[in-house]
Amino acid sequence: MARRNPERRAALVDAAIEVLAREGARGLTFRAVDTEAAVPPGTASNYFANRDDLLTQAGGRVYERLQPDEETIARQRAATPDRETYTELMRELVDRVSAFRTGYLALLELRLEATRRPALRAVLTERVRADVDANVAYHEGSGLPGDATAVKLLILAFNWLIVEQLTLPEVFTEEERDALIAAAVDRIVGGSPVPDPDPA
Repeated sequence: MARRNPERRAALVDAAIEVLAREGARGLTFRAVDTEAAVPPGTASNYFANRDDLLTQAGGRVYERLQPDEETIARQRAATPDRETYTELMRELVDRVSAFRTGYLALLELRLEATRRPALRAVLTERVRADVDANVAYHEGSGLPGDATAVKLLILAFNWLIVEQLTLPEVFTEEERDALIAAAVDRIVGGSPVPDPDPA
């Protein structure tokens, strides 16, 4: 029977993320997770039905930890909905994701593993679709310039920029990265008009 201590489970999943980032999917074993979490041998196997369960929960936990805090969301909502604000939001996004380096690297490992595990692929597909939909809904409700396609294109562009930054950090300087973020917003959002927040 699986254990139900939520704090211990979260600590084990966080340990699994660290193992995935450092050792890759092949290195993710219950024993490695127990060692990383500094818990007695056999603990992880008491919390997860199997390795697929652990992989799936690690993927969900990465997205959970990448969410902005309430203070950040409130500040974003209070900002003027223009292209400059959009650029700053994208810089904050890239910084937030990049700060959780092991989480993003673990997510890349999970995506590769999902090509061989249909159940994991289904879970990640659902989670990524939900994330894209949430970003589009937030954007449409914010009054920021651009449309749903612009949001999706920026997600794709910045995902690869983050991959470059986390795996080959010498490719672009910090100044180049900031300039690329501004250019991506400018070129993808383009001359899109700012939606009238009060069409009446």
